[in-house]
Amino acid sequence: MGTVNVAAKPLAPKGRTGKRRFRNQLALQTMVIPGLLVFLIFEYGPMFGLTIAFREYSFITGFWDAPWVGLRHFERFFRDPNFIPVMRNTLMINVLGLLIAFPAPLIFALLLNEMKQGFFKRFTQTVSYLPHFVAWVVFGGLVITLLSPSHGAVNSFLVSIGVIEQPIFFMGTPHYFWVIAVLTQTLKGFGFGAILYLAAMSGVDPQLHEAAIVDGAGRFRRVWSITLPSIMGTTVILMIFTIANFMNTGFEQIWTLQNNLNISHSETIDTYIYRVGLQQLRFSYSTAVSFFRSGLAVVLVMSANWASKKITEHGLF
Repeated sequence: MGTVNVAAKPLAPKGRTGKRRFRNQLALQTMVIPGLLVFLIFEYGPMFGLTIAFREYSFITGFWDAPWVGLRHFERFFRDPNFIPVMRNTLMINVLGLLIAFPAPLIFALLLNEMKQGFFKRFTQTVSYLPHFVAWVVFGGLVITLLSPSHGAVNSFLVSIGVIEQPIFFMGTPHYFWVIAVLTQTLKGFGFGAILYLAAMSGVDPQLHEAAIVDGAGRFRRVWSITLPSIMGTTVILMIFTIANFMNTGFEQIWTLQNNLNISHSETIDTYIYRVGLQQLRFSYSTAVSFFRSGLAVVLVMSANWASKKITEHGLF
């Protein structure tokens, strides 16, 4: 019986295949254009204005006639007496946030995940989500009222149980501000932040827990050996995002809780940029400070991602 030689069909070049696929999906590809235009106009378009960080911009000279001054504004910021306090407050609030506010959603999600489906679980989730949808102006006003030395519920409770003898002016004492900022941030966001962890936990194979129960593993052991390793990728990515935002404390929160009495510990880089940029009309200087913050954020996210891949073998990219 003879063999039949079938000539192999030549494969099309990859470039030609990609062009054919693009033509076949032309209607689908055009749906990306509106979103791409919005992104280019509102995200990349304003980046041209960052050049005023290297110019001496003013309303009189205008943008195009503003003279170039190089790194003069960056040097002014580094020599500014407010540089060290601003950087200290920004970093300390974020470091405390990493120690307190970051693990709070994870712990809350682990507790919710161990609860059986029922009214109490749904009620707890709903109540924990609500503060996230309240504006910081309203939420901050509630915090200030609760901590008031004259009629605040916190001082009244501490005095009634004998912890303190006289009411404390929490919002007027600078040393309390870092803790107040971190605790209010945690209280406002831990419920909503738990959603990502709960979504990751829902993807854990139930058979792993069933096998662990057969082997005699308790709840704590199953959480430690099954749940936490299964959501390690999500946890690492969220930690990298948190470290990348070390130079961003949230303007709305700090500005709402800030006053002239606690400003020595509440002036962060966000409020400092607003104060010198809009209140003092030093646009070039404030742009340089913001540019420095963004550059430092890039360094932080790259360093955090490198360290995470070395330690946990998980990373953002």
